[in-house]
Amino acid sequence: MSLDTPAATKPHERLATHLAEDMDAVNVLIRERMASEHAPRIPEVTAHLVEAGGKRLRPMLTLATARLCGYTGPYHVHLAATVEFIHTATLLHDDVVDESNQRRGRPTANLLWDNQSSVLVGDYLFARSFQLMVETGSLRVLDILANAAATIAEGEVLQLSAAQDLATDEDIYLKVVRGKTAALFSAATEVGGVIAGADEAQVRALFTYGDALGIAFQIVDDLLDYGGDSAKTGKNIGDDFRERKLTLPVIKAVAKADAEERAFWSRVIEKGDQRDGDLEHALALLDRHGAMAATRADAVAYAAQAKAALEAVAPHPLTDMLRDLADYVVARVT
Repeated sequence: MSLDTPAATKPHERLATHLAEDMDAVNVLIRERMASEHAPRIPEVTAHLVEAGGKRLRPMLTLATARLCGYTGPYHVHLAATVEFIHTATLLHDDVVDESNQRRGRPTANLLWDNQSSVLVGDYLFARSFQLMVETGSLRVLDILANAAATIAEGEVLQLSAAQDLATDEDIYLKVVRGKTAALFSAATEVGGVIAGADEAQVRALFTYGDALGIAFQIVDDLLDYGGDSAKTGKNIGDDFRERKLTLPVIKAVAKADAEERAFWSRVIEKGDQRDGDLEHALALLDRHGAMAATRADAVAYAAQAKAALEAVAPHPLTDMLRDLADYVVARVT
């Protein structure tokens, strides 16, 4: 998902400026740890994705939460690099599973190299991430991030069965989203508080912030697939439809569908029998049942939940930026 809007409304850029020194250290560590003496393809594939112009939102969340909780040690850098490695590994694997050709407006690694390279380099990055976690010396941090890695994989596997089944409801969708997206957001914010030695109320608040932000982020991503600007999102409009993914707007439309509409959704999503004009018809059905507006309202509600969680966190300039970030994630669909 791209986060491009006028400069005055880019809290992630304010975060990047505030955390520039820490992010420089993270980038150095990432380059060091993605190196491989014996397999030069590893840094080639990793660099293609890591240096593709992503916003580094997840590692910045770790740096920000550690700093706002008063952390002055070195290990928030290790944790931020860990989070970015886990994220990059999942992207490499996702593009293979989804048979994607484009990521952030560029050809995917599996297209430029092959599926085997993408999967194995992803595995390498997962292994590197665990090495970095261990170096912090915190068993609790290891527990949080190891659980997040397992939850991400679980969410992706659940999506395999749920994405093309019209019986998938909003509860199942939320389980998928909590797995494949929100788990890493919440782990990124939670470990920042833990490494800083914050009290349990603050750690819980940071977890809740990351969880709600991650859900809002994914809902917006799903919305933009049916109504975004492909030049900004780096995705083609209707990719989820063509890939037969049952995302929240469609789930809401299916719940209100009559027999004829349900037969349409069954044909295009469950059976994969898609024809000219089907995407346009799908968009019309989403509009007829107010599915886009209802999905948008859900995203805004989760952003509000994220901001509310920060009330339990001590006042800090970074807290204000995190609050603005929650608004910003949903700004382009409100």
